[in-house]
Amino acid sequence: MRAVIQRVSSAEVWVEDRKLSSINRGILVLVGFSPKDTENDFQYIRNKILNLRIFPDSKGIMNLSVQETNGDILLVSQFTLYADARKGRSPSYSSAAPPEIARGLWEKFVEDFGSSYSGVLGLGEF
Repeated sequence: MRAVIQRVSSAEVWVEDRKLSSINRGILVLVGFSPKDTENDFQYIRNKILNLRIFPDSKGIMNLSVQETNGDILLVSQFTLYADARKGRSPSYSSAAPPEIARGLWEKFVEDFGSSYSGVLGLGEF
């Protein structure tokens, strides 16, 4: 499992002409899955996301987590995090979970995350 976390003032997910989700101040998380991922991986990544001290405190020091600031979280499934471009010019995605497996992993991850975070949780589309 891989995740890219970005602190945002706001973020939105659009598919064609339809807005799926939006958040205010918080974090955008791109998440990719491999076929080997387990619930232990979900818990590890979830805890990292929720407890990273990437928001400034009253002194301007990055010392607060998204939980401590009541920030929003937007989760977006992103298989391209498993791209391997070491050979040739076309990346290989062979380490990424195939769609039929990744969809189930995504659903379990979202369920796990939702049961652990009481703030605003936005979702992208698998």
